[in-house]
Amino acid sequence: MNGYFGDVVTLAVKDLRLELRARDTLPAMALFVLSTMTIFHFALPSGSSDNAALGLLWIAILFTALLGLTRTYAPEREQSMFDGLLLSPVDRSAIWLAKTVAALAFLAAVEVVALLAFWLFFAHIGWSLLAAVALADIGLCAVGALVAAMATASRSRELILPLLLLPLTIPVIVGAVGASVADDPGKYLAFLAMYDAIFGVIAWATFEYVVAE
Repeated sequence: MNGYFGDVVTLAVKDLRLELRARDTLPAMALFVLSTMTIFHFALPSGSSDNAALGLLWIAILFTALLGLTRTYAPEREQSMFDGLLLSPVDRSAIWLAKTVAALAFLAAVEVVALLAFWLFFAHIGWSLLAAVALADIGLCAVGALVAAMATASRSRELILPLLLLPLTIPVIVGAVGASVADDPGKYLAFLAMYDAIFGVIAWATFEYVVAE
């Protein structure tokens, strides 16, 4: 496969293969989300509403995503190859898209664990929750891949990333929780889709300028 999307696939597959070899990110994310859901199971009073459990689920998903996004550019940073990646003969927006796809794959894999734990501990899983998870993942990873690139050059990257990312993801959490608990989730799902489209285009268009600074 050649061209722009060929570059995206090559870079994304590279990240996935590195993770399968090193196993640095997925085990930590899975252990974190499983531990969090277990704690919530025992901490939540018996007889609590499903809405409370759904809120806790989204807290677990958000911070699990944050944990994974801190490792988005870790292979390049640890090998001092981030500048080399930027100088590679590919469109820089393809780097952002590949990192987004890889982060999305990691998050989706871990959410299988999270949703199974939610089903076992709390309540059944409806179609609106699954749709909200899918749309929220796209927004989190698209924005997260951009913000992680901004933070990667800083010595305080572990602090800067959540400070920049969490305010930007508030609309995602509002839409995701609304779609999960509302009787008519359509408007919240539409809001999430609009967020994904707008911020995805912004991140795609600005990535080259962000990493050039």
